[in-house]
Amino acid sequence: MQPNLEVIGSLERRIDLAVPMAAIEAEVQSRLKRLAKNVKAPGFRPGKVPLNVVSKQHGPGVRQEVLGESLHRSFSDAVASHQLKIAGMPRFEPKPSDSGDNRSEQAEIMFSATFEVYPEVKIKDLTGVSLKRPVVEVTNADVEATLEILRKQRREFQTVNRAAEIGDLARFDFRGTIDGKPFEGGEAHDFVTVVGEGRLLKDFEDNLAGLSEGQGKGFDMVFPENYQATHLAGKKVHFDVEMKEVKAPRLPEVDAEFAKSLGIEDGDISKLHAEIKSNLERETKRRVQARVKESVMDILLANAELDIPKSLVGLEIERLQSQMLADIESRGGKSKEMPLSADMFKDQAERRVRLGLILAEVVETHGLASKPEQVRMLIDDYAQSYEDPQEVVQWYYQDPQRLHEVEALALEDNVVAWVVGQVAVEDVPTKFNELMGRA
Repeated sequence: MQPNLEVIGSLERRIDLAVPMAAIEAEVQSRLKRLAKNVKAPGFRPGKVPLNVVSKQHGPGVRQEVLGESLHRSFSDAVASHQLKIAGMPRFEPKPSDSGDNRSEQAEIMFSATFEVYPEVKIKDLTGVSLKRPVVEVTNADVEATLEILRKQRREFQTVNRAAEIGDLARFDFRGTIDGKPFEGGEAHDFVTVVGEGRLLKDFEDNLAGLSEGQGKGFDMVFPENYQATHLAGKKVHFDVEMKEVKAPRLPEVDAEFAKSLGIEDGDISKLHAEIKSNLERETKRRVQARVKESVMDILLANAELDIPKSLVGLEIERLQSQMLADIESRGGKSKEMPLSADMFKDQAERRVRLGLILAEVVETHGLASKPEQVRMLIDDYAQSYEDPQEVVQWYYQDPQRLHEVEALALEDNVVAWVVGQVAVEDVPTKFNELMGRA
């Protein structure tokens, strides 16, 4: 007989389950007998402990284990009989019986299982929807600009006897007060920063420029309303600064030694330029793909109709919380001192769950499953930016989890290609700096 299914919401369902007591007790006795062969108890030889002693010690735990297994088995059978796709985990609750709470008098134990099912996903016709795709050409100017960045990364600083300028390294003491009183984090000695690089607030850095070694200065500034240290947000602060040392940057020459330091073994400058251009073109391709993928995901979210299971959102919130706590711990923070409410992650979790359901529907409906050769191409592409590509390839294939992540990306690429084929694509000429967010 098929268990009764009750619809209690758009996705929520309830089903009644009956677990036969005779079968439960028979399995409990069978497991206790097997357990008795190895269990140890004071006053008895191993394997000779009486069954009633074993039952007294281990009976409740074994019975709970058997009941749980039987319950989940009954639930799986009931779900299969109704051809349901379950989202998340069911919630089991015992139901009262005519025999009251005396299980020994019951022929079966009744439970109700409340759960959610996967939603129906409807995706609208995408005809008439448009998508903008950046078209970028890497120029010699982009190569030269990148070369300057690389020179800056390898700069050396030398002490100079002049006032600090933008780009100089400054070492200084500072002391801040609010209404004449010091505040937490408002004082430091021998603090070092590069003037104008944005490590400190602009108003503060602007007051460093023009100071020479041994010079001091007092100034007022107002912290931004959205400043991360909330006790300073929007506050007017007075700072006293004393410059201790000024160092000017010295950039390396673009010569053979510089090229060798960047992996060009023979120091050929033309090869260095070619290598930089190749890397920029590879990064451009990835950025364009990322932009297009982001646009595709927005299109799918805007053109899909579905309810999202609360249970899946809850699981995603827990995953995001755990991820952030692990990140805090990895950076030396104390996760226990960082309460993370579910509300912080709700919007992100709902978006991820919604998008995951939409992608799964598109993949299934249009047969977009990833192929092994497609996964290998992605891995090969990732590996090209490393010194030993083959080692990176092996690293991916040695771990099923890493391989699964690449397979998921391949699925996303297939969905992106399908959507791009459905919509009107407008190619937009874009500068490299704009694509990189440097414009």
